[in-house]
Amino acid sequence: MATIGFIGLGNMGGPMAINLVKAGHSVQAFDLSAEAVSRVVSEGGVAAASAKAAVTGADFVVSMLPAGKHVQGLFVTGDDPLFDHVKDDVLIIDSSTIDAATAQQVASAAQARGIGFIDAPVSGGVGGAKAGTLAFMVGATDEQFAKAKPILDSMGKNIFHAGAHGAGQVAKACNNMLLAILMTGTAEALNMGVKNGLDPAVLSEIMKQSSGNNWALQVYNPFPGVMEGVPSSNDYQGGFQVDLMFKDLGLAMEMSQQSASPIPMGSQARALFNLHKVNGNGGLDFSSVLKLYQDQ
Repeated sequence: MATIGFIGLGNMGGPMAINLVKAGHSVQAFDLSAEAVSRVVSEGGVAAASAKAAVTGADFVVSMLPAGKHVQGLFVTGDDPLFDHVKDDVLIIDSSTIDAATAQQVASAAQARGIGFIDAPVSGGVGGAKAGTLAFMVGATDEQFAKAKPILDSMGKNIFHAGAHGAGQVAKACNNMLLAILMTGTAEALNMGVKNGLDPAVLSEIMKQSSGNNWALQVYNPFPGVMEGVPSSNDYQGGFQVDLMFKDLGLAMEMSQQSASPIPMGSQARALFNLHKVNGNGGLDFSSVLKLYQDQ
């Protein structure tokens, strides 16, 4: 079993760290929230007083941070970058969702110092993080992927080697753009059916068994009361926030512009989430976009 430094224990990172503990690893956990750290400690993790303490002596480091500037600042450009404090043979697994260019830059800076750094963003939501069934999209060399896979297997079910450094972030941007399109479309269809007299649960089941079937209908229904254990049935609390979806769609927009890739539906989805966000819903789960279509 390995010693793992884990930095970033939010809705996704906390359950991921706990699954590493359950797999028998020694997890040195750090987050700016003491409450988040205590949840991991209560499951057998070790509280680290700082990010530096979390990575000291670690064989692997897993980070789950909000944006590229935080990843770059933490490891490379900050006042006391963690690249100065990790072991020579460490492998850093960054599971943040950031732009591919930053992932490549940090990986290059790591390589120049003989440090292993890979991008491994995730999909599967909070439920997947808790159940250990996440999908990981990994940008790494073949050797790095092979080294990381046993660690990722403790947190996920589907581990994909997307390609070289940065490829994981490209795959994540494509996936989340499609997720946003599917969720807005699903909310639109459900709302139209309900406004025309259908029961949302009945309509959901019809579409699940028909050609409109998709992930949102299967495991993350946006209509309150249709499905248990999802944010829509908990006042849209928990889960994947609108603010984060909007951020991810911004990454997709940047990528589309850099590669001259037309994304008319992705652009429309981002506009819808932006409207929902400015209406004061940024902290709600992204399935709350259904509210845009309902009479207020």
